[in-house]
Amino acid sequence: GLRLERATTRSLDERVTLNQALALLRRDLQGAVPPNSNAVFICDFRSGANLGGSLGSSMGATKGSAIEFCTTTGVIKDDAPWGDLQRVRYQLVEPADRTARGQDLVRVITRNLLPITTEESDTQWLMGNVESLEFLTYDGSSWRDSWDSTMGDTGLPTAVRARVLLANTNLANNAAFTLEPLELLVPLMTQARTNTTATSTGGDQ
Repeated sequence: GLRLERATTRSLDERVTLNQALALLRRDLQGAVPPNSNAVFICDFRSGANLGGSLGSSMGATKGSAIEFCTTTGVIKDDAPWGDLQRVRYQLVEPADRTARGQDLVRVITRNLLPITTEESDTQWLMGNVESLEFLTYDGSSWRDSWDSTMGDTGLPTAVRARVLLANTNLANNAAFTLEPLELLVPLMTQARTNTTATSTGGDQ
């Protein structure tokens, strides 16, 4: 009975952390900027299992699916020169604790989109114990397992679906603790901008 109670409590705690991570992902996606919509910054939208890359030897290499895009969720501070536009990347990396099951979900943030030398990014740890991470993009007619504006995909996908499966660290081979993936579906809505100035066609000025 005690083992059952502890396992249930642990599972609920993990779900709370996962919900917080998905809420942050939803907020970033809702502020996503269309690729090449800014003449100064290059804002590509990429997702899939082939993004590759590494966060350095301390974090380990990318695992599973990842997503990277520009969003207007940057926090403006008086002591920092950055605006609200930033690049974010969600991905799985090897856990810092080598004895832990699953992988760590991190959010890589790049505030300076015009680096003079080497681009610098900050890594925000979101949660551990993640078995798998998958991003699907909707092009208006079908779901795709990848999107890359640098390879010909135009604009943003119509929607993004994230699937996160936690590693089962509870009682082994116990059907009562079989976990199901948690899904997040976010429609992406963009507003077209124009440089033309509206003019009045009648009436007194």
